[in-house]
This record gives sequence, C-alpha cells and structure tokens, in this order.
Amino acid sequence: MKKQPIESGYASLGDLNMYYEVYGKGGIPLVLIHGGGSTMHTTFGNVIEPLASDRMVIGVDLQAHGHTGDRGKATSFEQDADDVAGVLKHLKIDKADFFGFSNGGTTSMQIAIRHPQLVNKLVIASAIFKREGMFAGFFDAMKHATLDQMPRPLQDAYRAINPDPAALQTMFERDRDRMIGFKDVPEEMLKGIRARALVLQGDKDVTTREHAVLISRLIPNAELLIVPGSHGSFINEICSVNFKSRIPEATIGVIKEFLDSAKPIAAV
Repeated sequence: MKKQPIESGYASLGDLNMYYEVYGKGGIPLVLIHGGGSTMHTTFGNVIEPLASDRMVIGVDLQAHGHTGDRGKATSFEQDADDVAGVLKHLKIDKADFFGFSNGGTTSMQIAIRHPQLVNKLVIASAIFKREGMFAGFFDAMKHATLDQMPRPLQDAYRAINPDPAALQTMFERDRDRMIGFKDVPEEMLKGIRARALVLQGDKDVTTREHAVLISRLIPNAELLIVPGSHGSFINEICSVNFKSRIPEATIGVIKEFLDSAKPIAAV
C-alpha cells in the first residue's frame, strides 16, 4: 500500500486553488515539483515513502495538472514558482528544500531566483534553462505535438483524477505552448543563486549531459550527479519505472545525504 498523506488540501492563491499533500514529519520540509504533463504521484509516487521516512515532504499539483484546476491563462515557469511559494505561505513555511524534476527542475531554479529567502537547498533533476539543453529536434517536434502523442501512463493518471477530456486537453496545451515559447534564462540569474544545489540527470536523458554540467558550473554552490538511465528512470517515474533496478534506491540515498549534509557530498 502506498504511503498516505498526513494532510492534504488546497491553497487559495486568488485565481487558483492549488492542491498539495504532506507526508512525514521533522527536518526542513522538502517540496516536490513534478514534470510536465504529470502530477506529484506520476513523477514522485515511487520515492515519496523513502524521502518522507525522516522528514516532512510536500507534494504539489501545478496549474492544470492533477487535482489543480486551470486559471484560464497560459502557464509559465515564473508563475509556477510564485504558485509554489503561495502554497508554502499557506502552510506557514518560511524555508524549505526543493526537488524539481524536468519542468519542475526549471521551476525550482525560478523559485531560487524569485524567492531566494524560501530556499535552503535545491535538487534540480533533468532540467533546462536554455533551449540548447534539450535533445536536437525537440522544439521543432513540439510545434506539431498532439495529445495522442502524450505518454499513455500520464494520460491515464490524469483521467483517474479528472475524467473531463477538455481538462486533459487544456493541460496538454498549457505544457506544449509553454515549451514552444520557452526563452533562455540569462546565465547571470543562475550565477546569482546562493542556495546549495545538486544537479542530477540520467546519462541517456532528454536533456543533455553537457547542459547539466553547465548548470552545475553556473550555480556557485552546486554539485553534479550523472546516473545511468533515461528520463526519470533514476526515481522510478511512472513512464520509466523498473522495480528491478537498484539505481532509484541509490539515487534517493545520495539525495538524502545531500539534503542532510552540512558540507558538500563526496564525488560519486
């Protein structure tokens, strides 16, 4: 049986009611920020339990995703960052660690840029801040993307929460259009991040290893971990789950050591 939240609900953000769940107790809270087309559970559902074994973990569903509705206008990484900050204000939390995967990793960097007072540490997984960070042809393909090309596990997970086909279409279009219009984040903004960061990705990811290296070099207090695997396989994300692999267990162990450490972790 999956670990059950000790609290769940909606934070009122004015024009959006944003869904969250809380797991575990103690320590500096860890906020999980899911990827595009996803929910907290499709991205992190297989690692919430070990992450929450000795700390508070807060999962969120971003605008138009999962349990959270749509505010009637386009999404942006900046807006998502402000929304996550709003959830923490609702929960009366003034400092947290952040673990963002894929689009959630880009959002995590925006939280550090826009709300630095909230950030203790960052785990940035499979994220980009420049278009060049994605595999060749990604942005051209995105211009012609349709809902039927969205991974079936993500579609099914959304329908299990909200069976309205129009809502699923809205989520898809919000994510597609955001990526089509994505603009590079200036390097100076990453250089201004003062929180310690762990930059993480698979060696066969949709983001390039060179881009992960660049992020780790630009953020002054960053460390880098490249692990064997594809996009999300290192945390058993729903589209790449392999319960026979021990890599997710090892990855979560490194993440927890990073979050608990007062000094940089040893090279892996």
